[in-house]
Amino acid sequence: MHLAYPAVLAVLLFCVGLYGVLARRNAILVLMSVELMLNAVNLNLVAFDVWLRDKLHAGQALTLFTIAVAAAEIGIGLAIVLLVHRNRGSSDVDRLRDLAERPDGSDPDSSDPNDDTTGGADGVAGRPRPDHRAEAAA
Repeated sequence: MHLAYPAVLAVLLFCVGLYGVLARRNAILVLMSVELMLNAVNLNLVAFDVWLRDKLHAGQALTLFTIAVAAAEIGIGLAIVLLVHRNRGSSDVDRLRDLAERPDGSDPDSSDPNDDTTGGADGVAGRPRPDHRAEAAA
């Protein structure tokens, strides 16, 4: 058997998986696409193990290792997607990115009552409020 046949099949599998990761918005479909990419890698490892059996004996061991890593990845990934779907109501990747918290911990959809630029202490909009936390600490 020629090495080109499994290599071409692995490239096709990897390209389909890459397209799924880049084009799909559902998190479960993205995880399935990542699994396709890992299976393409496994196919290459087994094909090169058969082709280079006299020189290299680690292809099957690496394939078993990547299968174990893929099983752990899909288990943890599906658990995270399930929890996110329960909490947010959607597993859409773009929507999850929009609903993410800001780095300072505030929610982007709610208005912050401690915002320093929305109405000052004297009620003038756009004027910073005095820092009441600093006054309370003194």
